[in-house]
Amino acid sequence: MLQRLGFPDISRHRRFVTAIGVDAVGSGVYLPIAILYFVRTTSVGLAEVGLATSLSALAALPVVLLVGGLVDRVGAKRILLASNVIQAAGYVAYLVVDDFAGVFLAIALTAVGQSAFWGSFSPMVAAISTAQEREKWFGFVGALRNAGFAVGGLAAGVALTIGTVEAFHAVIVANIASYLLALGCLAGVRAGGPPVRPAPDLTATRAATPSGWALVARDRDFHVVVGSNLLYALCSMALNVAMPVYADQVLHLPGWVTGAIFTLNTVMCGLGQGLVVRAMSGRRRFRMVGLSNLTFGAGFALMALAGALPPAAAVGGVLVAAVIYTLGELTGGPVLSAIAVDSRSPEVRGRYLAAYQLSWNVAGILAPASFTWLLAHGWASVWLALLAVTVLGLALARVLPVRLPVAAQRIPVG
Repeated sequence: MLQRLGFPDISRHRRFVTAIGVDAVGSGVYLPIAILYFVRTTSVGLAEVGLATSLSALAALPVVLLVGGLVDRVGAKRILLASNVIQAAGYVAYLVVDDFAGVFLAIALTAVGQSAFWGSFSPMVAAISTAQEREKWFGFVGALRNAGFAVGGLAAGVALTIGTVEAFHAVIVANIASYLLALGCLAGVRAGGPPVRPAPDLTATRAATPSGWALVARDRDFHVVVGSNLLYALCSMALNVAMPVYADQVLHLPGWVTGAIFTLNTVMCGLGQGLVVRAMSGRRRFRMVGLSNLTFGAGFALMALAGALPPAAAVGGVLVAAVIYTLGELTGGPVLSAIAVDSRSPEVRGRYLAAYQLSWNVAGILAPASFTWLLAHGWASVWLALLAVTVLGLALARVLPVRLPVAAQRIPVG
């Protein structure tokens, strides 16, 4: 069945797959209310919550650099285990904070855990996949997470409709439980140990080439895929930051609409990601990155248009925009990840993919504060800004194959 949907054979990695699925269900309950949670349960205002979220992402930024080196030394699995413990502890703090400082500290702790998770997640996927099935595996784990998000998103819609503090607290408790259960599943995973390093060339001088983080810092070609993913990440964060606030606080649509946006996205990703990867087979990678930006842009334009419609029509406009937006997400994510993984050798992959992950962290710093600020200063402002991001993404997609030959390769057929 999975192969018919364009996904890889998962029989040898069921514990890992189960852990990612469980984690995703818990995250799916929380993500639709990520910004709204503190607005509804504390005295902290919307702009302050956005600022606290951005500052927390900034505080967690150095963790990404630390994680890259740790993955190269101790392996991805141990870092994944630690990330689940840290995030569970962070969400426990969500239940007791009530002022700006507390909100900042709670979000910062979860941001540290998320940095550890994402800094080790791609190396873990790379460890269990081959080069010929890279897009398939990244597509599959993305689809799996989105399927879990869909299940959780339904519960989030219920919490938003009920609207009580207790309902929002129940969302956090469910998220905590998911991290602890995923921790137990990941403990039994056998892959993801330290990478096997090639024997050193004793005839070469140590100063011949830079090493460690200096190698990554000087690799301007790799910076192009990092920049491309930064733009992709900013667009992706519209789902969790801009769209829920836009529907709830700007358009004042019914509470179920926010949950429906998220559920539409996650169901499409869960059922359609493998099919999209299969449809892209034989296409050049950089062209699919460009197509992703075009589709994102169409979704953002329609989302802006919905703000000028009467309420009933706005509901339909927002949901259709979410569908178009999701097609951009399905197209770009697996391809960019595959380019990043395949462009550099396994013994330094932890550091390189940490630099790649850094683009998500920078987006996490920029998006909450800037998106909420833009939404507070005009309903169309955030969508115009995101349209500009997609234009930059199109331009950078043309540069990718010039700097990284793997970006010019055709997506493997299979």
